Amino acid sequence: MNIPRRAQLTARRTLAPKRAKRATTKTAPSPIIKWVGGKTRLLDELNKRMPSSFGRYFEPFMGGGALFFRTNPSRAVLGDHNADLINLYRCVAWDVDKVARKLAAHKRNHCDEYYYKIRERWNERSSRQTDIDRAAQFLYMNKTCFNGLWRVNSKGGFNVPVGRYVNPAIYDLTGLRAASLALQKAELYTGHYSKVVEEAKAGDFVYFDPPYHPLTATANFTSYTAGSFSEDDQRQLVDVANELANKGCSVLLSNSDTPFIRDIYRGWKIDQVMCGRSINSKASARGAVAEVMIYNPI
Repeated sequence: MNIPRRAQLTARRTLAPKRAKRATTKTAPSPIIKWVGGKTRLLDELNKRMPSSFGRYFEPFMGGGALFFRTNPSRAVLGDHNADLINLYRCVAWDVDKVARKLAAHKRNHCDEYYYKIRERWNERSSRQTDIDRAAQFLYMNKTCFNGLWRVNSKGGFNVPVGRYVNPAIYDLTGLRAASLALQKAELYTGHYSKVVEEAKAGDFVYFDPPYHPLTATANFTSYTAGSFSEDDQRQLVDVANELANKGCSVLLSNSDTPFIRDIYRGWKIDQVMCGRSINSKASARGAVAEVMIYNPI
């Protein structure tokens, strides 16, 4: 059956199950995964450029969700093109204890041989695996793979080797429950970023953290999904950001500091910040790099 794009997106929207058991914790939520381009080290800079109050919080390139978890908004619309990532968040939101039990089993069995067994099972995408199985496998491999790097090939197969950890912190139940409470207040989508922000209105806040424009021709990394994010995609994002600003939304974007990015966002407020990078296959590439924060003061 050929389902229209908007219908596909709505069908994957995550709402509260009727009898979901809510997690309880006083712990502040924080990211539960490692993610390339994560914003934990820039949270203070991001907060300086956010509005003091807003309606709904939108983040269509969620990734690790550092700003979402720090902000912990009462109403949020979150999305990502990576369906497995959104499945993880959905399962943590409404089945956190089931995910934790699966992770406990992964922790007991963890070794190099077991990691590759799970990676092979993951890439097979067996119909016998439940969403909970997939969520726990995703988080287990994220915590135990080399440098926390989530990378897939052109066919969508996860291909990162096991990491060199003596006793990896595969999961933290208190942290998972805190994240669960935050995610229960959000609508979760898998789909194109422009669809995720379609319902944003005046007074809402939108944060875009897209795959970054490469600093050099050989520095491109967008392979946390099987797709890519080209310069044409960057230009289309500018159009969407302008539409949201014209609606009266507060918009904040992150990207690399390149002449191309500065040119396509002419007319916006642009601030340079320095950010250290800890997830990279090369140790020499984990130092501080220049980024820009782009926003429309309202």
